[in-house]
This record gives sequence, C-alpha cells and structure tokens, in this order.
Amino acid sequence: MLTDSNTLTALRQHHLFGKLPAAAFHEVCGLAIFRRLDGGDILFHQGDVADRFYLLLDGQMKLTRVLPEGHEKLVEVIHAGQSFAEALLFSGAPNYPVSASALKGSSLVSIDGSHYRRILEEQPKICLDLLATFSIRLHQRLNEIDTLTLANASRRVVRFLCQEQEACNGPIQLNVPKRLIASQLGIQPETFSRILHRMIDAGVIAMERRNIRILDTPSLVNYCD
Repeated sequence: MLTDSNTLTALRQHHLFGKLPAAAFHEVCGLAIFRRLDGGDILFHQGDVADRFYLLLDGQMKLTRVLPEGHEKLVEVIHAGQSFAEALLFSGAPNYPVSASALKGSSLVSIDGSHYRRILEEQPKICLDLLATFSIRLHQRLNEIDTLTLANASRRVVRFLCQEQEACNGPIQLNVPKRLIASQLGIQPETFSRILHRMIDAGVIAMERRNIRILDTPSLVNYCD
C-alpha cells in the first residue's frame, strides 16, 4: 500500500491514473507496491508471468529482449515519469516479452494489472484517453522499425541524431551508455563510436563528453559514409 504523499502525487499526475475517480484511485494505491532497485538489479525476466505494470519515479530502466539467435537487443530505455508493461493488460499476453533491469538506482511503483483492468472496464470513458497514448507509442515503435530497416549503419546514426535533436530542441545529451544506443540501432558499439568520430572530423557535429551539438543540419541529413 502506498502512503508517501510525493509518490501518490506522482501517480495521480500520470495519464494512467489522473482521471480515475477518487475511490478507484485509492483502490489502486491500496494494492500498489513501492520498489527500490540498485543499478544492475533485475525487475523481471523475459518470460516471467506478466501480472503487474510499473511507473518509474526516478532513475532509469532498460527493457531488453533476447532474440532467437541468442543476441540481446535493447528495446527501450525508461526514464522517470514513464510507465511500462501496461500494454500487456490489453494484449492478453501472459508473459513479459522483455526483461527489465535498472541502469542506475531507481524507484518504482508496481501496480496490480488485473485489478487496474477491472477498474477500466467499469470506467470506459478513460479508455479513450489511453488509446490516444498507446497510439503515440505505436508510432514511436514504427519509427524505430524504419530506422532498423535502413541497411547502412551511418544512416541509422543520422536518423537517431535527427530524432534526438527534434526531441531535445537543442543539444543532444546521451543519457545512456553508447553501447545501449548502438544495440537499439542494431549496430556494434565500435561502429557507433567510429561514425560519430567521422562526423566530428567532417564538421557535422561537435561532441563534448556525452553532449552532441549539430553544427550543420543539412550535411547531417545528407551524411552517408
């Protein structure tokens, strides 16, 4: 059961819970569990029973999937304020298709999935708002698929930088290790670093530690190594 006022406020401000009637919200909080993870801790493994979903309060989580050939693929990095695994409530999938682990110390709220779904069945108007959110996330996944279908590694990096620049509306900050970004792009970490250095040498970008500035947007868009 959740009792901390800051945690309750964070939960209430999230789109999955903001429009719940007070009584339903208190029910959810009564069955919710606060979790604290250290960096490297596993929250759940791919294939575990998917009976709960999560809201990340602080820290960073990574979602990974082991492919049939045995390689681990980064699916998504979860940041504070984001929820994850909630889509399984509606897909009917009995097991998590990914593993979740903490990139650094993280605090989460764990929500009982079947109870939350029952509340939604009693409050159908809320479902329309959720559909809009899921639609946005679907478009994000389609963009990622488009990136992975680009055969040239340089073009994948270009697309990544362009998307990050648009999202940040300014300098790009790499908040996760380069090896995870490379995994998400389907390339080797060495390849990712090599392409960035070639872009620096070409005067397309400037990089200081984990911050990247786009110096020449047209050249970046047309960059092909």
